Amino acid sequence: MTINIALIEPEIPQNTGNIARTCAAIGARLHLVKPLGFEIDDRKLKRAGLDYWNELDITYYESLSDFLSKTQGCPMFFFTTKAPRSYCDVSYPDGSFIVFGKETAGLPEKLLEANPEKCVRIPMRENLRSLNLSNSAAIAAYEILRQHNFQGLCSEGEPVSFKW
Repeated sequence: MTINIALIEPEIPQNTGNIARTCAAIGARLHLVKPLGFEIDDRKLKRAGLDYWNELDITYYESLSDFLSKTQGCPMFFFTTKAPRSYCDVSYPDGSFIVFGKETAGLPEKLLEANPEKCVRIPMRENLRSLNLSNSAAIAAYEILRQHNFQGLCSEGEPVSFKW
């Protein structure tokens, strides 16, 4: 089971670091589209990802057009607050790309307008702008994993012994 999480021009290093940590934990591939709002060696980015950087499969792209040309034909799902359809109403095939825009502006309008059937949203209360980027990526990734019965992930933990 392969999940691809793509961040288009992410701006906040802590969000990207948290998403990187999620990618490492679930075996997802991370795709970062430039320009980035931080340096890759940013201390905050590394701190949020903790010691999982060696577990990541990261691909960098010079621009949105570079990303789209190199991933042409792959199943894509664009997450936006402007979509009428819920992310839960989609069947995600193996190798799906879940694509998120920058924190301050989301995905480009032209991209959304050109792909309305690929646009999905995470439901939330009215009159609120959006969820945190790293939370949104985790919600979406775990929906894909749920649909595929958490294939490849450890589903049992060690028993907990509580001492009162």
